Amino acid sequence: MSEGDRFSGIEAFVASAAAGSFTAAARTLGMTPSGVAKSVSRLEARVGLKLLHRTTRQISLTAEGEAYLRVCRQAIGELDDVEAALAPDAGDPRGRVRITMPAAFGRRHVLPSLFEQVKRYHRLDLCVSLTERTLDLVAEGQDLAVRIGELDDDGDLIARRLGTQRLVTCAAPAYLAHAASIDRPADLEHHDCIVGPPRESPSSWIFRTPTGDVARQVLHVRHQFNDGESMLAAALAGCGVIQMPSWLVGEHVQGERLIPVLPDFDGCELPIHAVWPKTSLLPPRVRVVIDLLAHLASQRDSGFAPC
Repeated sequence: MSEGDRFSGIEAFVASAAAGSFTAAARTLGMTPSGVAKSVSRLEARVGLKLLHRTTRQISLTAEGEAYLRVCRQAIGELDDVEAALAPDAGDPRGRVRITMPAAFGRRHVLPSLFEQVKRYHRLDLCVSLTERTLDLVAEGQDLAVRIGELDDDGDLIARRLGTQRLVTCAAPAYLAHAASIDRPADLEHHDCIVGPPRESPSSWIFRTPTGDVARQVLHVRHQFNDGESMLAAALAGCGVIQMPSWLVGEHVQGERLIPVLPDFDGCELPIHAVWPKTSLLPPRVRVVIDLLAHLASQRDSGFAPC
């Protein structure tokens, strides 16, 4: 089998999967719908797999097709990255960079600078996912992530430490006015705690012990939200106790809209990292965003360092 035969049909398959029909894929590729369909059929015959379910109106991926599509997209992406890195104008980043980060942190501390960056680099495109969920970067096709908290040991990823954020445990005066006193972390088992997406079970927060060590305290979870801004809003409304980074609650603490409840135990810090899939050649479009994050981390009042 020649190399040309081996890769024949892959472009048609990827385009068809993305478009949901041979007709739409044909418009993208400049082919006829029957030509696209035949190209995909020849690919299926060659690999010995049924990649697409076909109906009169649409197509959909089989389980084997989903797995094959992930590999094809990864391979095409790596080829695009190599071509971009080796091109004569490689210093001008181009292409789409897919980045995921926590919602509140991203909106406040990263997105404004990213917007300025894409105005500077006119061929750099963004695909941003603001989520508290820890995405599988390789499986979900992400180029880069900003992660807050301790990282798992993953040999497929590279991490660059950007800074830390300090945690503050607090509640609104309206909640504290009718709640029992909070004198030690264990008291939180009897309070209404507001948390984000669960990362462990049962939910817990971290505190400093009298000896200076870090310990986890299991909580009574009353309310759960999927992003930090919602958690903050719930706390300000008097719905319970939160543990949030100082950059998010600082102005409200200063204005006494939120009151620290465990100051003798607070002060724990979480690391902030830029994380990306391991590769032998980092694409310019990704490198320029990593450099931006590193620059932001070096600035005062950037959110990458405790307030």
